[in-house]
Amino acid sequence: MRIKLTLLALVAGLNGFAQQQFAPVNPNTTPEARKLLSYIYSIKGKHIITGQHNYPHIPNKHLDSVKAITGKEPGLWGADFIWSGTNDVGQTIVDQAIKRYKQGYLICLMWHQGRPTDNPPYGWKESVQAKLTPAQWKELTTPNTELNKRWLAQVDQIAVWLKKLQDAKVPVLWRPYHEMNGVWFWWGDKKGPDGISKLWKMMYDRYTNYHKLNNLIWVWGANGPRDLPQDQAYSYKYYYPGAKYVDILGTDIYNADYEQKDYNELLQLAKGKPIALTEVGELPKPEILKAQPEWVWFMVWGDWLWTHNTKELVKGNYARPQALTLDEINYK
Repeated sequence: MRIKLTLLALVAGLNGFAQQQFAPVNPNTTPEARKLLSYIYSIKGKHIITGQHNYPHIPNKHLDSVKAITGKEPGLWGADFIWSGTNDVGQTIVDQAIKRYKQGYLICLMWHQGRPTDNPPYGWKESVQAKLTPAQWKELTTPNTELNKRWLAQVDQIAVWLKKLQDAKVPVLWRPYHEMNGVWFWWGDKKGPDGISKLWKMMYDRYTNYHKLNNLIWVWGANGPRDLPQDQAYSYKYYYPGAKYVDILGTDIYNADYEQKDYNELLQLAKGKPIALTEVGELPKPEILKAQPEWVWFMVWGDWLWTHNTKELVKGNYARPQALTLDEINYK
């Protein structure tokens, strides 16, 4: 079955909000990216795109595994600009993204950014998962400070690679500062208007208004909220930069914690915008997807395809009538 691109707005009600297609948050979004976003709206509530995250040094391994298990290929290809301070990984991702886009994949890119206080190469625990003090965070988010300039140098390097994809007319589902409501990355657990929301808007401004990166669909991917008693401390709403800066909302779910209340909360926050399973460890079981039909894609994280999923569960997700694989994606 081929899914055809439609520009018609969806009319069914959802939690009190009319389902409609929102324009991209960047008014200068490229035609290719507009088509991609329109396609995602067209499947909302009806289909879910299958996806797989891949490691740059083994670009085919997980795709080959999906095909070996299911006989099919995922419709979404994900990768990470995790950066050692050289151009090697970035250029590899650019080359792979162009190749995969030409093959028909949706392209979703993210970035485990090194802490701006550090020099490359950025260690995982020593930098990406390290902390910033409140004073350092304030300096980082204050224009023209030394730490702010170091951050700009980092984001400008990633912009070089994203610009190469724009030149190749590749639209990107761009997912920075993921799991920001967690406590394990330096950008994590920064609530309120001066927290991660401010840093998100800074990146949006730099990429959209300075670098003119118009091929990006902005994907805000949080983590499934942890259940703690202190006033829903890790609720999505405390970290959301607002509808003017986000095209698609998502969440990362590991260990099969597909809680209905979290799904409902994200749907409420989205107010009609698409929602996605931006990373998953164990795939959702059929009864979960039946109760949570609005997810527009799932993306299994790397080796979790093998380590936390049975072949039967993977096959089952790919065999669902609602699941869209590579051969069923048609939006260009």
